[in-house]
Amino acid sequence: MAYLALLFEADADGAERWSEALLEAGALAVDIADAVAGSPAESPLYGEPGAASQDGIGWKCNRVLALFSEGTPMSDLLERLGREHALPELGAVTMQTLDDQDWVRLTQSQFGPIHATGRLWVVPSWSEPVDPGAINIRLDPGLAFGTGSHATTRLCLAWLDAKLASGTALLDYGCGSGLLAIAGALLGARPVHGVDIDPQAIQAATNNAARNQVSASFFSPGDQPNIGYAVVVANILTNPLCAMAPLLSRQVAAGGSLVLSGILVGQADQVIAAYAPWIALSRWGEEDGWVALAGAKPLVTAG
Repeated sequence: MAYLALLFEADADGAERWSEALLEAGALAVDIADAVAGSPAESPLYGEPGAASQDGIGWKCNRVLALFSEGTPMSDLLERLGREHALPELGAVTMQTLDDQDWVRLTQSQFGPIHATGRLWVVPSWSEPVDPGAINIRLDPGLAFGTGSHATTRLCLAWLDAKLASGTALLDYGCGSGLLAIAGALLGARPVHGVDIDPQAIQAATNNAARNQVSASFFSPGDQPNIGYAVVVANILTNPLCAMAPLLSRQVAAGGSLVLSGILVGQADQVIAAYAPWIALSRWGEEDGWVALAGAKPLVTAG
């Protein structure tokens, strides 16, 4: 089976309107990306889901790629859609036929071993470790977030690699794939627990822990054992982190550490203020516009 690929560029409004019209007209998939990605003119967009980016929605110039079944009368389709939906006129349009591929193998080829930080590597099952002597975490991209490729995850892994002591009780709140919990267990943390609101994430994390032959247990919120953890790490986003400030602070044992990530640099002060009644946080690390905060809970606290 072959496919017909349609490629063009448009501004943010045009890209959004055209993509919606193409999907309604039967496109198998539509992808919108920065037309100048990989160049000095690239404009990364940061923000939480549902929040407008700094420059509005989308990039100034967007590359739109739409995939159709082979034989689709594309020229006639574009003319009809433009007329019926009053869409902005397109400039240069490229069309090409793509042969069917082994999509699983193609996807796997895009994910190789990731040197997350220091001693820690994240290695998918189809790859061999680059450094057999390192701490290699076996993890495949899947339904749950957390593969070690994102700056927020690397910041948390860097803290664990540098600060986590053997025998430390660790809680990974918002565990996703379980990567941080598994890394903690491989670094010697005991016991290791993870929490996530998504049952699929809990199952994925449980499976990943078994694959790495570590002892780690994963729970829905509120179901984990009622103990104080020497380290609590949460890689989520600013708004939920602020809302959960009392809850997460209570999870930390007196004298224990709290590590938060998923926070844009400009949002750090907001999170620091939210946790101030319980734990004094400060900026621990920064990468690609994201920041990790860390702090110790006082030995005597009313929290």
